[in-house]
Amino acid sequence: MALAGAGAVAIWHDIDAPGRDGFYAWHGGEHMPERLSIPGFLRGRRYSAVPAASAGAPEFFNLYETASTGVLSGRDYLDRLDHPTPWTRASVRHFRNVARSLCTVAHSRGRGEGGLIATYRYDVAPGRAATHRERMSGVLDRLAERPGIAGAHLLVADEAASTIPTAERQARSGGTEVPPWVVLVEGWGDEAAFAGDAASFAGDPAFADSAVRPGPAIYRLQFRLGPRA
Repeated sequence: MALAGAGAVAIWHDIDAPGRDGFYAWHGGEHMPERLSIPGFLRGRRYSAVPAASAGAPEFFNLYETASTGVLSGRDYLDRLDHPTPWTRASVRHFRNVARSLCTVAHSRGRGEGGLIATYRYDVAPGRAATHRERMSGVLDRLAERPGIAGAHLLVADEAASTIPTAERQARSGGTEVPPWVVLVEGWGDEAAFAGDAASFAGDPAFADSAVRPGPAIYRLQFRLGPRA
């Protein structure tokens, strides 16, 4: 199915060894419910990397869908980011290799929610942005009709909103990358077949608008929360 709203938060990260034991309890027991309690947050998903198909990629991918992009710069969300709970402060200190983008859903097409997702992170020169958005949208429409593909989505980061220096951001160790463009492809079949299709899609001519063609990272769904009542 298409993504639930017009905004999205896309986050990739690793967890260091000392923080691993507490990560799942915090993320599923406090953090995701807290995010979904914010007005306008509609659905949250956490994925873990498929090691054989995601060499060098962060272990975790998290996706939050929001009713609008305004939710992501609104007071309710910023208040949570500026007032993290003690458990959140303790947990995010163990995050490594963080990439996080607050995004507009530029295009979304699908017929279901897949248990697998391929993520592509890349950049496009400003002068090519409008052309790329139109071209990639058409490509994703066709991709979403292929067997085994549950959905295909294009996200464009709001780089200013993504780099606001909130207390939660400052509590993380190290810097935070902001991927400007993100393609997400959801699959509902076997991992090996989906990974092969995702690797082939990386060669699509639409990605020629990027200076560096992105390789996909393949993730498996671990936990889903939402939609909000």
